[in-house]
Amino acid sequence: MKILLATDLYLPAVNGVVTSTVSLKRSLESLGHDVRVLTLSDIGYIDMDQDIYAISSMNVNKIYPGARVRFFRDRPILTEIIHWKPDIIHTQSEFSAFQMAKYITHYLPIPIIHTYHTVYEDYTHYFSPSKKMGRKIVALFTKTRLKEAQAIIAPTNKVARLLTEYEVEKPIRVIPTGIELNHFQNRASKEQLANLRRRYGIPKDAFLMVSLGRLGKEKNIEELLYFLSMIKTKPYFLIVGDGPNHYHLRQYTKELGLEKQVIFTGMIAPKDVPIYYQVADFFVSASTSETQGLTYIEALASGLPVLCRADESIENVIIDGKNGFQYRSFKEFEACLYTLIQQSNVSHEMETFARNFANTHYSSTSFGEQVEQIYEEVIESFPTHSLMQINR
Repeated sequence: MKILLATDLYLPAVNGVVTSTVSLKRSLESLGHDVRVLTLSDIGYIDMDQDIYAISSMNVNKIYPGARVRFFRDRPILTEIIHWKPDIIHTQSEFSAFQMAKYITHYLPIPIIHTYHTVYEDYTHYFSPSKKMGRKIVALFTKTRLKEAQAIIAPTNKVARLLTEYEVEKPIRVIPTGIELNHFQNRASKEQLANLRRRYGIPKDAFLMVSLGRLGKEKNIEELLYFLSMIKTKPYFLIVGDGPNHYHLRQYTKELGLEKQVIFTGMIAPKDVPIYYQVADFFVSASTSETQGLTYIEALASGLPVLCRADESIENVIIDGKNGFQYRSFKEFEACLYTLIQQSNVSHEMETFARNFANTHYSSTSFGEQVEQIYEEVIESFPTHSLMQINR
């Protein structure tokens, strides 16, 4: 099968959508499919060594984090894709990539499958002064845009329920994103872990919690810092990543008197991500804006217990007392934290359960097989139309 994955962002960019797209591409290729990626870049190019078609575009982060707007001078690149004749297009974003997919289907009688990755109503502060109005805009846009896809993939039940609330009428299938587990389960040496702690001034035996991801307002890291300032036994806190909230978080850390315990790493290379999980004792998150919680899954695959704010997106991911804890208040956060710190036997049992849980539920192989099944079903039921001539 010839499969085109269309996404506004792709490597070397790093976020949940990119991670999911890369994982899907590799999984489908392992199943014997010919998979290529249509994406946006600063300049247009074709790289068949990496199976990439890139359309020139400009960055418009002020509208939405990572957003890009395409230019219209790269039509020959889209024409190359049309001549390749993919059997199906799987879109990963609702904006420029989706528009390009629609352009291609104007010339080829092929279906579009779409994965809805982002809960945009949690990001309304980027484009609307009113959260209520922002939600209405998101709901209308989503319902209208997804009418043009033949089927929708939701990474969690939370997203599926949200799409139903938006009155999306197309079939919705819940498929959790799989990851390449061995990437996180290949253990770093004790010397490597000790060197990383020394690099950031973290004592060898200090209890360490870690968060990884974009430093945006919607990630609610302020809550973790505030909670940390309220407890007597203060673990070290490694905050990995960068984003528009970075400066504010540093200032807030100083205001709370936590400069000694809290370390900001800034951006790190993707290849180094696994060791930043492994160097810690547990993973933390206060976000309620997740759609698939890939960092939670990566943490579990790394053998890290997870301590996070309760949210629908992780209702079947974090099992209280088994691979971590979900909290709903400061008192719950404090109690769970002390359990992890003081009861080493509990933490050890959670580490084992976390790895086994990730292996069972979030392998990239299972991910690819489930998506492949949807492709086959949609292609089989998709009505064929006469091809239109390419207007050069």
